[in-house]
Amino acid sequence: MNETINELKVGKNKVDSEYAKLKLTDLTMIATLGVGGFGRVELVQVNNDKSRAYALKILKKHHIVETRQQEHIMNEKKIMIEARSDFIVRLYKTFKDRKFLYMMLEACLGGELWTVLRDKGSFDDNTTRFYSACVVEAFVYLHSRGIVYRDLKPENLLLDSAGYIKLVDFGFAKRVGHGRKTWTFCGTPEYVAPEIILNKGHDISADYWSLGILMFELLTGSPPFAGPDPMKTYNLILKGIDAVDIPRKVTKNAASLVKKLCRDNPMERLGYGRGGIREIQKHMWFDSFNWDGLRNKTLKPPIIPLVKSAVDTSNFDDYPEEEEAPPPDDLTGWDKDF
Repeated sequence: MNETINELKVGKNKVDSEYAKLKLTDLTMIATLGVGGFGRVELVQVNNDKSRAYALKILKKHHIVETRQQEHIMNEKKIMIEARSDFIVRLYKTFKDRKFLYMMLEACLGGELWTVLRDKGSFDDNTTRFYSACVVEAFVYLHSRGIVYRDLKPENLLLDSAGYIKLVDFGFAKRVGHGRKTWTFCGTPEYVAPEIILNKGHDISADYWSLGILMFELLTGSPPFAGPDPMKTYNLILKGIDAVDIPRKVTKNAASLVKKLCRDNPMERLGYGRGGIREIQKHMWFDSFNWDGLRNKTLKPPIIPLVKSAVDTSNFDDYPEEEEAPPPDDLTGWDKDF
């Protein structure tokens, strides 16, 4: 336990020392990496340092209040600023003004895994195994700290320039603690575990469910439960994984792991038993997978993105310039600790 506390102290100081005096005005916008209802993500550089770039997530404060996401945003900041894992995007610094919150993040210029999947249609066993293993390592880190992630999907997995995967977007992440449950309904419909739909309370086993869904989507190109609207999707989820036709190209071992991760009863899911997440790592599908090589970054990724420079945004879609009117000020002070 002391190790963790010391690690956090060192970690926090490391962030503080290099970025402590940094101001929003020290950042120069280079290009847009993404756009959503919340705001935008911009590629930025600090004080004309051309060797490095960062992703600046810009959130509209009034939108956060309108959608009642204040607590989620504060959770996101707290969890990310403390996180030190090679499989989780680093948050270096936060800023705020009257209209926006800003999160200065590590830039992963390989793009979203979702974009790569869209272009390729689906992945083979080895490619899916590598990306799933990266997610497992991120979960090892989070779950050992009592944090449930709750928003796994290809859009929230970014490739760094070497081709390794990092988890991003911790808006639904929550420190639940060990052996405790939480009841907030959240997540992307296709990835939501049955106990969340049924409001039975959930914990880290909801992340194992979503890992099974991710594997299925990477191997086949679409998630196993997908209806024309969220309610129909939830009904399909409640029918269970055994009602799903698994395509013949999915190997026997892959199908076995998907089914063991997507058990209706959260306590029966692989990873939730006494062996913990190691049960997943020991499954036949991961037989002879080089976990040490993954952790040491010596394992060659299946897809190495082409990234020509610190500001090469060619692996992201193009986005138009911001045209909408600026949002209203929010001076209510709910974000004082941001």
